[in-house]
Amino acid sequence: MIKKIFFTTISLSVLLLAQDDSSEIEIQRLKAEIQQAKAQKKDIEVKIKNLQAKLPVDEALISKVQLGYVKTDGNTKTQTFSLDAKAKKAWGKNLVELTLDAQYGESDNLETNNKYLTELSYNYSMTQRLSITYLLGYKYDKFSTYDYQIYSGPGLKCLVLKTKKQKFYIEASIFYSIDKIQKKYLASYSNLNETYTSYRTKINYDLQILQDLKFEQELSYRSSFESTKNYFIYSKSALSSKISSMLSTGLSYKINYTNQVAAGVHQKDTTMEAFLSIDY
Repeated sequence: MIKKIFFTTISLSVLLLAQDDSSEIEIQRLKAEIQQAKAQKKDIEVKIKNLQAKLPVDEALISKVQLGYVKTDGNTKTQTFSLDAKAKKAWGKNLVELTLDAQYGESDNLETNNKYLTELSYNYSMTQRLSITYLLGYKYDKFSTYDYQIYSGPGLKCLVLKTKKQKFYIEASIFYSIDKIQKKYLASYSNLNETYTSYRTKINYDLQILQDLKFEQELSYRSSFESTKNYFIYSKSALSSKISSMLSTGLSYKINYTNQVAAGVHQKDTTMEAFLSIDY
């Protein structure tokens, strides 16, 4: 009887060990299948992403507005308002962008700043990196030499660098330009309206420093083909930080430089401002 019990116990132990080994083998098999499924899922996601990138782009209207305002009271009463806005719409290989950069200021109820620059551009993508462009620009500055400036013409835009953190564009255009001189400065010029052919080179650089911290740099140089002394430089450097999905706050520094100006007018205007940005 004792031997029978002993052999029965041994048999049960062997059976249980065999079942444990079988369970372990099944667990290892399931784990291997899970890893294989994950690898296949990753391959499928990459394939879907690559196929989606080949589809024509069709975006809703995207817009961005930056607002800045400063007001002082007391011995000196001043107020300064700035608006920097951008809207774009893409469909297929087409992209339309509208930008507006406006500033207005008063000191002791006297107007000290009143200017704006707006540009409307059309882009057609020939490749993922190269686009044909056409631009129409209008610039007004009450305290400059000019009543207004209009420039329009075709160009090429090239995406030089694009990574998760960086984006770098170069753009070159040829314009037909019209500069209307203010009447009070007419004595310094041969006529009220100057028309000429010009060119412009422009770069845009974006750097995502941190997840919620971004640096942007825009720099353009516009000059007459006929006179190399007749040129204009615009620069904007901005550092912004996300505070929500729609709101950002930051600092920007702008430079407007005009090489040929009337007597008593400064060549360079600079603006340092804090802003609140709304993206939607």
